[in-house]
Amino acid sequence: MITVNIDPVLFSFFGFEIRYYGLVYVLGFLLGLYILNKARKEKILNLEKDQIYDLMFYLMLGVIIGARLFHAIFWDFSYFLKEPWKILYLWQGGMSFHGGLFGILVAGYIYCKKNKINVAKLADVLTLPAVFALALGRIVNFINQEIVGTITDVSWCFKFKHYEGCRHPVQLYAAFGRFLAFFILLKYWNKHKEGFIFWNFILLFGIGRFFLDFIREDLRYLFLSAGQWFSLLMIIISSYILFRFYREDIKKVFSFKNKSNSNQN
Repeated sequence: MITVNIDPVLFSFFGFEIRYYGLVYVLGFLLGLYILNKARKEKILNLEKDQIYDLMFYLMLGVIIGARLFHAIFWDFSYFLKEPWKILYLWQGGMSFHGGLFGILVAGYIYCKKNKINVAKLADVLTLPAVFALALGRIVNFINQEIVGTITDVSWCFKFKHYEGCRHPVQLYAAFGRFLAFFILLKYWNKHKEGFIFWNFILLFGIGRFFLDFIREDLRYLFLSAGQWFSLLMIIISSYILFRFYREDIKKVFSFKNKSNSNQN
């Protein structure tokens, strides 16, 4: 049994705390700014410099509102029903991945349509920094001792505060999977039709979350958690779109693999 003893507060002064949780959001914001600015300079996106900051503001707003609302409604409804003002206590954690994804998609789509920006191209550009930030986010969940796994007797199980028994470190499993997804998507970056990277991200994250949630401590609705139902929706939608609109790109990926294997033989 391994015990987690990492302080979630990086440092504090005069009662003001800097937490790892907040740093991940700041890092994600800075990565987004850097990538968008790079895409503007390389003429990948038709963006003005001032639009980058406006876009990032709307995207961050969409992420925070969506992630917090989904968490309050689908994961902790009874808690926030009793103390609804605590929905504003973002520093205490409690952000839904699916809610954040929904919020950023809505905010991004509205902004792109309003400013005549290519939605699919923007989604591809922001996918890699988003995946990287999401992987770091799961490490922070581990530090905060939240989103724990089910009780197990494996030798690498962890004892988390406020939870009985030794449990699967699903946060670390998820972080590993997300870093793996990052490198897989990086390999095919800018080599396929616009939107291909984004929809593969949706598919990979949907599959990973669906199966990982079987060993995650969560409420079940008809044998599956809320996260699994949302992930199942991600898998269905992304699979349909990939096979409907990106069939040639999929063939290129597998033909490349076949060529590599034949060269090795």
